[in-house]
Amino acid sequence: MSKVAVLLADGFEEGEALTVADILRRAGMEADLVGIADDPVRGGHDIRVVADRLLPDSLLDYDMVVLPGGLPGATNLRDDDRVITAVREMYDHGRWVTSICAAAMVLGKAGVLDGHEWTSYPGYEAKVETTGTFSERLVVRDRTVITSRGPASAYAFGYALVDALGGDSEAVKNRMVYRNAFDEIEGSN
Repeated sequence: MSKVAVLLADGFEEGEALTVADILRRAGMEADLVGIADDPVRGGHDIRVVADRLLPDSLLDYDMVVLPGGLPGATNLRDDDRVITAVREMYDHGRWVTSICAAAMVLGKAGVLDGHEWTSYPGYEAKVETTGTFSERLVVRDRTVITSRGPASAYAFGYALVDALGGDSEAVKNRMVYRNAFDEIEGSN
């Protein structure tokens, strides 16, 4: 069973973190909500979440780390040296390193976007330190790095993570009525 750490810092984007954790769990994966400080962790819209565990010394027990955006959540992740070290260690060991929205700044600071194609919340491409190539695609997968745009892309991002870990995102999409809901919206234009 794949094991994923979804990091939470005060000010995280609730929709990004919780949607992704939910999709991963529906796919039969272990998705731990990992707080970087004491519980509860308060999201950017004042939703309080009790983490499954606090940030360990290393994330190498995990196959993937997920960094949700939101402000000041992404900034709090970026400014925590333990997070930068853990993200870099995951990358150096060939594990999946992922971010959505403003959290691309964490990957930039850790140096894992260099030489990769990536995306983030609109306008954040100017705030992320990297020699990588910015894309406006909704979800970008480049080797072991996966990035996404923002809250509305959380479902597409979550399904991409399931696929990257070898899961069956189509089965999860069907159970969540993902296709039918969006097909109907597209058909009403």
